[in-house]
Amino acid sequence: MPKVVLTQRAESGYDDVPGELYHFPRQYLKAAEEAREDGCLFYEPRRGDGRMAYWAAGRISEIFDDRDRDDHYYARISDFMTFPVAVPFQRADGSFWESKLARDDGLPSRGAMGWSIRRIPDHEFDLVLKAGFAPALGPELDDRFSAQSGFEEEQFDFERPVFEQILQRKVRDRAFALQVRNAYDSRCAITGLRLINGGGRAEIEAAHIKPVEDRGPDSIRNGIALSRTVHWMFDRGLLSVDRDFRLLVATSLIPEGVERLFHPSGYVHVPDTARDQPGDTFLRWHRENRFKG
Repeated sequence: MPKVVLTQRAESGYDDVPGELYHFPRQYLKAAEEAREDGCLFYEPRRGDGRMAYWAAGRISEIFDDRDRDDHYYARISDFMTFPVAVPFQRADGSFWESKLARDDGLPSRGAMGWSIRRIPDHEFDLVLKAGFAPALGPELDDRFSAQSGFEEEQFDFERPVFEQILQRKVRDRAFALQVRNAYDSRCAITGLRLINGGGRAEIEAAHIKPVEDRGPDSIRNGIALSRTVHWMFDRGLLSVDRDFRLLVATSLIPEGVERLFHPSGYVHVPDTARDQPGDTFLRWHRENRFKG
């Protein structure tokens, strides 16, 4: 089955839920249907300070009508994974990952780049996927990250389908931990502390806001960097975060004195870049389903 590239930008006129739902008009329905149950790449265009880069991958698991807007549809996304590194739409030598984007004179085809959903051959899909997940897959994965994640170092066999390999939980966890650690500069969002142990490793954990077992995606917007103790409290609903990134505390349930760990401002530390900050959809889920305050 053909794979597709889905164009998605932060400020979109469509009713997207990044990592979960992709909203699109009828003209792209056939391409989306053809790619159902197969892989898709997410591409951010230049409009609105976009990166012009591929930034995530997933799978279209379901397509259904938009009941409120005629001739529009939703694609439900499963196995969503944000790349540890965004992949520029052109390689270092100026060539394109997607051959259809190149005109005869080597310049980008404005028409093809304007398609919200466009088909991509398997081998080109695999090349973008490898580039995006290189920090989590390649031999450069160092002992510090391997030890921090709790996974043994291993090599990956690219003779097997690339997408199948990246769907492995170990690979997904590595990639998720790497991007959260980098986005938060290895600093706990709630305490504001960046603790380095005797081995030079940052004592930080990548927490899913909406857990994987509840269909939470491996998206940077569903992640937050926490120290181990704070991670435990967050998972058990003793702590949460409101939409303005203020810390919420189940005061009657936490041990006396623990509040001294929290940043005195009452806010949590989040990345400066909006695309890396916790998503309101996931924070709301945590408040409504986990928080005990």
